[in-house]
Amino acid sequence: MISNISKRYARAFFEIANEGKQIEPYYSELAQFASIISQNKSLKDFLANPVFEQAIKKGVVDNLIAKVKLSGMTTSFLRLLVDKKRIDILEDIVVGYRQLMDETLKKVRVNVKTAFALSDELRSYISTNMEKTLGKTVEMTVEEDPTLLGGIVIGVGDTLYDGSIKNQLNNMRNLLGEAR
Repeated sequence: MISNISKRYARAFFEIANEGKQIEPYYSELAQFASIISQNKSLKDFLANPVFEQAIKKGVVDNLIAKVKLSGMTTSFLRLLVDKKRIDILEDIVVGYRQLMDETLKKVRVNVKTAFALSDELRSYISTNMEKTLGKTVEMTVEEDPTLLGGIVIGVGDTLYDGSIKNQLNNMRNLLGEAR
């Protein structure tokens, strides 16, 4: 759940990106910068800590921006977040921006878990059928999970389609337990 403040910042930056037809490039830059911060716990803690002066934080962010080479608009947005003491919610802003981007581009993210590696044919089959079912372009990530024993689990947003053997065995166990 992302905060209303994060949603407002995400929407504002998204609208700027949409006007300039730079939705995906700006998302990539924002996500890349957020990833750098989230991967470094001490940097993340430093930026979130109100004890440190804004000027020092801004200097650190400017140094990072220089190394990553971001567009002027993304740079301005990140500096604004530092000035408004909102840099600590950057990850939530990225999530909100991605949701807006996906809605606009009619994309849906699908997470697939299997007990085994999927062939390219099976990946394509799942992706094609999900696109037909959902009426949107599918961006699919596949993860192997040997604890499933077999079958497949597909997650689309808040919806979970669980066709795993593990789930079926649990359902049978519950039914047998109720029959006693």
